[in-house]
Amino acid sequence: MSEIRFEAKRVAAPSEVRAEFLIVPVGEADLESPAIRQLDKLVGGSLRRHVKDASFRGQEGGGLAHRVDGAGTLRTIYLAGLGKASDRSLEQWRRMAGSAARAARGESARAAAVFFLKAKPEEIGASAEAIALCGYRFDRYRQPPKERKPELGRVLLVGPAIDVRRVEEEIEDLGVTIPAVCAARDLVNEPPSIMTASALAKRAVAMCRGGATEVEVMGLRAIRKLRLNGLLAVNRGSVEEPRFVRMRYKPRGRKKKKVALVGKGITFDSGGLSLKPPGSMETMKQDMAGAAAVCGVMAAIGRLRPQVEVTGYVSATDNLPSGSAQKPGDIIRFRNGKTVEVLNTDAEGRLVLADALALASEEGHDVIIDLATLTGACRIALGTRVAGIMGNQKELVDRLVDHGTETGEMMWPLPLVKDYRDDLKSSIADLKNVGGGFAGAITAGLFLQEFVDGAAWAHLDIAGPAFADKDWAYCPRGGTGFGVRTLVRYLMSL
Repeated sequence: MSEIRFEAKRVAAPSEVRAEFLIVPVGEADLESPAIRQLDKLVGGSLRRHVKDASFRGQEGGGLAHRVDGAGTLRTIYLAGLGKASDRSLEQWRRMAGSAARAARGESARAAAVFFLKAKPEEIGASAEAIALCGYRFDRYRQPPKERKPELGRVLLVGPAIDVRRVEEEIEDLGVTIPAVCAARDLVNEPPSIMTASALAKRAVAMCRGGATEVEVMGLRAIRKLRLNGLLAVNRGSVEEPRFVRMRYKPRGRKKKKVALVGKGITFDSGGLSLKPPGSMETMKQDMAGAAAVCGVMAAIGRLRPQVEVTGYVSATDNLPSGSAQKPGDIIRFRNGKTVEVLNTDAEGRLVLADALALASEEGHDVIIDLATLTGACRIALGTRVAGIMGNQKELVDRLVDHGTETGEMMWPLPLVKDYRDDLKSSIADLKNVGGGFAGAITAGLFLQEFVDGAAWAHLDIAGPAFADKDWAYCPRGGTGFGVRTLVRYLMSL
């Protein structure tokens, strides 16, 4: 994946742009604009004929590639549909730009320009973000092609009314956040035999190197000393040692808040002795997507350096069956003193998260946010594009939902229904690790809440959007890096 260089310029007309591939975002009312008429004149009237023949109306998700002969460096004009202006969101701009960038890459364009007839700086920034993100690919295990296509390496952001300074501010941080998202995607996409707990810890160190985030990696002895008994219990069936990773960013000067990010790092989930069916295991390398997101955020924050102290916690192990694996009926005593009866070893994510949540609470954070591919119930309820979110403070939940809307990482609030807490009662321990069969995402959240003390807390169940089972507008099949952009935006806002 090549790094794309963005440049913003104020340009009066599209005929003044020098690029192989010219992208023009258009809505349903833009096809009669002076700029489109000028482009049509530049190519001898063929553009408007093509629009008419293809019945292209600028509809959302639509696109029209018009090949050009004899117009200098320009080879293709791509009209990218935006739909109606009345209900246009930043995510629509991203999807438009992602689709257009894929078309540019399909034609092996080295340079492209986006001519904005009319757009706000944040809309231009969202477009640039999507163009950068859709360049990601994970191909290190494929044989290299005999002839590699040219990479899209330069994109001009132009238009007659562009506020160049504000657009530059919008795209300034893309050089940090986009690599962080792509690094998180890489972690999820690696085969589980490669991305073990120790490999995940080493990758966290490498990702944060060069920034202001310090990384501490703890092995088996340190984990035992910290009494992270949930992590130890889940790890019992594995030949791979667990790792607990603590990443710390401390700003210079007076900090405004202390925030903890907690990521579930199950590098492969077979279900343990409560074995999953084979089809459900095929993508279980993604069960560490929460940890991958935390690593990505901490790498980015160490370079962006906000005035807020941030600590990332990752509990990493795989969950496998063996003669030494934990068994249904076992009881775990956690470091906060609470005991849990394990009735289903496939509900293991909450066990390793409980350790980190208890530790984060003890270390005195104002805010604790955890991310986990936690429940199939959340994926069933909200599908593959929306994360569930719940927490003990409405203001925090609402703020994260708003930031998620801005980044296109959608979240839907779920209630922590107190009555469902009874489903977690055990006859021989303080809690059991599964509920009564209904509202599984909510009972999992209620379980985690038992290990949070003295902090505003939000739980993001990212089981649906952490992994794309087919190509999305600006994300290929595989790990999505969900949560990185939202949490970076949240932390920078503090």
